[in-house]
Amino acid sequence: MRFRNITVAGGGVLGSQIAYQTAFHGFPVVIYDISDEALAKVRDRLEKLKPNYMRDLGASQEQVDAAMDRIRLTADLADAVREADLVIEAVPEIPEVKREFYERLAKVAPPHTVFATNSSTLLPSQFAEATGRPERFLALHFANAIWRHNTAEVMRHAGTDEQVFQDVIEFARAIGMVPLPLRKEQPGYILNSLLVPFLEAAQMLWINEVADPETIDKTWMIATGAKEGPFAILDTVGIRTAYNIASGKAKVGNEAYAKLAEKLKAMIDQGKLGRESGEGFYRYPNPRFKQPDFLR
Repeated sequence: MRFRNITVAGGGVLGSQIAYQTAFHGFPVVIYDISDEALAKVRDRLEKLKPNYMRDLGASQEQVDAAMDRIRLTADLADAVREADLVIEAVPEIPEVKREFYERLAKVAPPHTVFATNSSTLLPSQFAEATGRPERFLALHFANAIWRHNTAEVMRHAGTDEQVFQDVIEFARAIGMVPLPLRKEQPGYILNSLLVPFLEAAQMLWINEVADPETIDKTWMIATGAKEGPFAILDTVGIRTAYNIASGKAKVGNEAYAKLAEKLKAMIDQGKLGRESGEGFYRYPNPRFKQPDFLR
């Protein structure tokens, strides 16, 4: 295995999951985030993952504690990447933020370090130049709840070195994922090329006042047999991520997305961030869509 020391940049919902999944499979992991306050929230997210691994994977208390012991947190980027073989970037889905991060990262990471973006919708070629090492840069995208939904989409750009591409595929397999190689750039990869239009269609029904989120979810669940509808999925994805995507589309003059971004921003301002805050379109841990009478 070419990669041993792993750094995850950004300890949000998915960044924390990536770090914990990697540590659970025996790799030492450093998580970088912007402040001690942010890192305190990261630590809380990590602790909350332990019961999931015990329940869903049959992990022992010793195993989940050992995974935590392999994780170190820091707000110093140079410290975070000093020994990194692979940096997985999971910072907010805002092009300017990612580009600025890569420019800083390029100055402090060792020359051999490979960079991978976990971006859900943006292409690696958008940031390849900013990394200062385009041949050692690609995308590595995970689905939420990665210990159960263990897909790892590995997407190269035109300048990615073939050996780097293969090494990241091998790494994904080593941390318990099913690698899904994409040899050509595709906005949204495979998963989000399917998922994002679905979620956006649901959100347009909502903002155009065709139906409320519960009715939309109920329709999907009854008609397809799915366990969750689009708004339950949005709560898992996180309202901030949905807002960032809508806001980005609003900036190019799409009025419908501007209206959607406004409504999502109002939810964020009320602390309704989705599952991570205990409330989004539903309240957790016992959301309405899980109640026996929801589909009646």
